[in-house]
Amino acid sequence: MQEIAEFFRRAGKTVGFVPTMGFLHEGHVALMLAARDECDVVIASIFVNPTQFLPNEDFEQYPRDFLRDFYICKQAGVDYIFNPSAEEMYGANFKTYVNVDDLSEKLEGKYRPGHFKGVSTVVMKLFNICKPHYSYFGQKDAQQVSVLKKTVKDLNLDTELRICDTIREDNGLAKSSRNTYLSEQQKEDAAVINKSLQSAKEKVLANSFTDAEEVKREMIEMIEIKAGEGSVQYIAVTDNELLNDIEDLKNFKGDVLVSLAVYFGKTRLIDNILFTKK
Repeated sequence: MQEIAEFFRRAGKTVGFVPTMGFLHEGHVALMLAARDECDVVIASIFVNPTQFLPNEDFEQYPRDFLRDFYICKQAGVDYIFNPSAEEMYGANFKTYVNVDDLSEKLEGKYRPGHFKGVSTVVMKLFNICKPHYSYFGQKDAQQVSVLKKTVKDLNLDTELRICDTIREDNGLAKSSRNTYLSEQQKEDAAVINKSLQSAKEKVLANSFTDAEEVKREMIEMIEIKAGEGSVQYIAVTDNELLNDIEDLKNFKGDVLVSLAVYFGKTRLIDNILFTKK
């Protein structure tokens, strides 16, 4: 893979890269099409990365279907699929990890300690293997985006991140490989997540809410009353760079990120909304 990527770089071709854990959906396809529009060569990786799963999480159950993914990649114009095994990626006695201090411990990091160390490490490896000029990620994983932007900046990595809008179901639920765990009723109920985020945005921009606690209270009420099984794990109102809490919404100027995690049964869904307060 490194030799192929280096060949295209030396030939003056632009290399685009879409990292995935497979079981692809329209969100992944949107990233691939964005790469196809902008780059001469498109590489997608399919690798369910063990180091970003906690011991009690769904690594073994995570949906996998390489043949299905292969045809989706082919239709989206992907030129190369990088599909390594865990043994190839980590080998015996693997000891070197990348960790973005502070950022990795917030929000998701509080509930999934070590998760972002696994993400940063595998993405660094994938960047070194696939050598992309441009790398494509979805805004749905907002904290991942912030962590990887910091990694790229702090370590002077030779790739530019392209962040694409979250792709949603007709009812507003963010597309995710884990949506396959949901029943039809749960999918319907989970539409309230996006509705609560949209409502928070409107009220913050209208200055109806002056502090983050008001935002959180209303969102929790909306989700847990309208969605029978919905149980909020956390809601955060932060800036979009270092993910610091915004206390005084009324006087804050800049990008506001409202993010959350909600359980429907055993399935954990994350989502967010990003907007600018002037």
